[in-house]
Amino acid sequence: MSIYTVTQLNSDIRKAIEQGFGHVWLMGEISNFAAPNSGHWYLTLKDERAQIRCAMFRGNNQRAKVRPQNGVQVLVRGRVTVYEPRGDYQLIVEHMEEAGIGLLQQQFEQLKVKLAAEGLFAQERKRPLPEHIRRVGVVTSPTGAAVQDVLAVMKRRDPSVEVIIYPTAVQGDAAIPQIKNALLTAFQRNEVDVLLVTRGGGSLEDLWCFNDEQVGRLLLDAPMPVISAVGHEVDFTICDFIADLRAPTPSAAAEQVTQDRSAQVNRLQQLQQRLATGQKRRIERQHSLLQQLQIRLNQQHPQRQLQQQSQRLDELLARVYRAQQRTLINQQQRCQHVIQRLQQVHPQRELSRAQQKLLQIQQRIPLVAEAWLKQQHQRHRALLHALNLVSPLNTLDRGYAIVRDEAGRVITQPEQAQDEQKLNVKVAGGEFNVRKCSE
Repeated sequence: MSIYTVTQLNSDIRKAIEQGFGHVWLMGEISNFAAPNSGHWYLTLKDERAQIRCAMFRGNNQRAKVRPQNGVQVLVRGRVTVYEPRGDYQLIVEHMEEAGIGLLQQQFEQLKVKLAAEGLFAQERKRPLPEHIRRVGVVTSPTGAAVQDVLAVMKRRDPSVEVIIYPTAVQGDAAIPQIKNALLTAFQRNEVDVLLVTRGGGSLEDLWCFNDEQVGRLLLDAPMPVISAVGHEVDFTICDFIADLRAPTPSAAAEQVTQDRSAQVNRLQQLQQRLATGQKRRIERQHSLLQQLQIRLNQQHPQRQLQQQSQRLDELLARVYRAQQRTLINQQQRCQHVIQRLQQVHPQRELSRAQQKLLQIQQRIPLVAEAWLKQQHQRHRALLHALNLVSPLNTLDRGYAIVRDEAGRVITQPEQAQDEQKLNVKVAGGEFNVRKCSE
């Protein structure tokens, strides 16, 4: 059994969580929002029963579409990770927007991923359009601009093509059941060569009925090829992905179901559509690969360490600030205590006692100085007397002499001096030189 350190365990848990979850969408209510001087954002996302800590670093929050406020519902995208110094798991937010449109977009993306995983968008199951189209069914609003565009284009390109309209609402709460009924009616009658599901442009909410999962799955049961032309060219719905063919606009759909004067132009349009579809699938694959590489890069990228250290620095600065506040409060309390003690002891009384003690000391100084000088004088005389007792000069006074050679060495034995050597003799009254005579 392996024995982990706390650091190793937190590091392995972080890697497992980041690999297991990657990027996620999350909706919740903001609380505990904080924006320190570092420019990073720290907050908590919560719902009725749970919460999670979040951090949004300065490089990402500068692009945020909403300024966080406590109590605001937001939709965020980020990666789940672990803040290793505390062992807390958290969400590193990379994108934030208000809940609403973002929620619809998230639901759309989730449903798109789900149906794609089931193979509903696979190009292999899509049917080509018939070479000769004589009757076209249109599921749309009979009073909308889309049906007028379809009829105008088909009349201009090939007036012989018959159009059958299956009327339905294309917006609002009643649209979904009406669209389903119109599709079932067209399937049961099975009287057209191609079925066109269309409406004009609008917001995501306006087009939402064509993102309904049941409506999308119902298109799989169509006995004839289905063309989806919902919204403008930039708009994509679930029906667009499931249908056998997606047209960017209602007018473009009408052109695809009619023969133009030049077959080559029609063939070119088909090739362009196939190219766009292939490019889109390739882009999606490359995007998926890029996300995987980003996850692997995030595990080793120094930016993650910098973010962790930056978050740690914010925490330490907060702790320093709290410590300074506590120190200031303690100093204030001590100061108040000292003031109370000073108030209890009047300074005038302390000053009087100090002045009296100073006077006593001034009076004692001359006496102490005189006694010390006398003591030092006596000690000096005693030292002089002792020095005289051991001084060689006292010996000289009794008739003795000190003999030295020319080098200054004291002669204590006759053999130390050579014949005719010059010697110095010191007596009590002075010095004189002599020579040693040979015997």
